[in-house]
Amino acid sequence: MNNTSPIFIAGPCVIESAELLDTVARKLVEINRHLGIDIIFKASFDKANRTSIHSFRGPGIDRGLQMLSDVKQKYNLRLTTDIHEAWQARPVGEVCDVLQIPAFLCRQTDLLVAAAKSGRVVNIKKAQFLSGRDMIYPVQKAAESGAQQVWLTERGNSFGYNNLVVDFRNIADMKEIVPTVIMDCTHSVQRPSAGNGKTVGDRKFVPAMAQAAKAFGATGYFFEVHPHPDEGLSDAANMLELDKLDNLIQTLI
Repeated sequence: MNNTSPIFIAGPCVIESAELLDTVARKLVEINRHLGIDIIFKASFDKANRTSIHSFRGPGIDRGLQMLSDVKQKYNLRLTTDIHEAWQARPVGEVCDVLQIPAFLCRQTDLLVAAAKSGRVVNIKKAQFLSGRDMIYPVQKAAESGAQQVWLTERGNSFGYNNLVVDFRNIADMKEIVPTVIMDCTHSVQRPSAGNGKTVGDRKFVPAMAQAAKAFGATGYFFEVHPHPDEGLSDAANMLELDKLDNLIQTLI
């Protein structure tokens, strides 16, 4: 891997099946070999913050971690997933290389402390209600609790009703706090809760989000991808088509 390359994170929004994980993992391995990079595989075992109680959440932590572990062993990919409760940090840290803190939970002290104590990289997503400069406080919580490496991720801010807007100045502001700032290029095109009980959005803006983030100095990019996004069980409108990932990454490196 070229040490000057950006960080890339990619995978389906939620663990839907072992077959989906295999399909995406094989593609990521192919891209890694083609471009000489090291994409981190991401999928959620539990989407605990879905809009509706009837929405698909995933297989749960026990089955989900086993499925992620299978991907790691079979494809030799680094892993990340999100945690929602402090007790999840230890078992997730035994499997995943990076623990992701969801945007809505980035101020939850116990969650940040537990993630820091896992010994893994802690990737904190900036809340939709905070500025980039505000993220110094979650970073302090993690760093003072023992985290050796903390990343920050931009994913847009709430603006009016059922919409997000990205202020790319947040990337520059957060780079004054930590050296690694990642752009979440797919969640940033969401329209939260705008789809009659589910979040919708527009994936056509994903490449532009990535390019704009690059211009503002982003050091990494996060893409939720799916071979058939419109059939996805979570974030269907925002996930990027898997077969478009290779070309998009090439434009960023």
